[in-house]
Amino acid sequence: MEYQGVLKKMSTENLECVQYYLDMKSDFLNINQLLNRVISLSFITYECLNCGSEREIYRQGFCKKCFFESPRVADWILRPELSKAHLDKEDRDLEYEKEMQLQPHIVYLANSSNVKVGVTRKSQVPTRWIDQGAHEAIEILEVPNRYLAGITEVALKKHVADKTNWRKMLRNDIEEADLKDWKVKLMPFIPEETKEYFLEKDKAMNIYFPVEKYPIKPKSLNLIKQESFVGKLVGIKGQYLIFEDDTVFNIRSNEGLVVRIRIVKK
Repeated sequence: MEYQGVLKKMSTENLECVQYYLDMKSDFLNINQLLNRVISLSFITYECLNCGSEREIYRQGFCKKCFFESPRVADWILRPELSKAHLDKEDRDLEYEKEMQLQPHIVYLANSSNVKVGVTRKSQVPTRWIDQGAHEAIEILEVPNRYLAGITEVALKKHVADKTNWRKMLRNDIEEADLKDWKVKLMPFIPEETKEYFLEKDKAMNIYFPVEKYPIKPKSLNLIKQESFVGKLVGIKGQYLIFEDDTVFNIRSNEGLVVRIRIVKK
């Protein structure tokens, strides 16, 4: 069987084990069903997720022009403390920015390889944690806009990490930690203007990923340079496909690539 389409991050469903789905335009694949099968991946061309052109992808699935013009990839997305919609100030598109920024956001702790602090829209819980490959996460605050979440994250990341070590995450080399204890330890460092939004509930969410075999020395597949790859799929974690030979392929960082997926062997 063969499928072709432009890569966008896998959608997920948090059941007993996370279910992964890939939208290939004419087909909607449940990637879990490809586990323990030999598949081939082939690079065909590019397709910008914003304008649909075949221009080379620059970053985050966008061609260079769209990356510097689209409100979907503005600086406030990666740095929420730069959000200005609550002040009625435009960055690239005020209507879009209000829609995205002026909604409930969660400041959280997650453990993917180590404990880290992060920010996500409330509507993206637990999707954001799954995408990071976190096996456990807990909410700290629920605030009414992205700016307040951002300034809280800035304050807390002076005392806890804000990044995931992707290699450790894929190896399942996880530092054991009590997120409830971490939440209590970080309370004194929450900014005064967001203390009122602290969530008293202390229940952490556990997440289980469909991985048969973790890579010992994960090596990242560059499909543009290599053009094609064949391997046995043995796991899915975060937004990574994990193959038997320790090759890993990050769907998220390859958004905008048009690829062909073929099941070589069942």
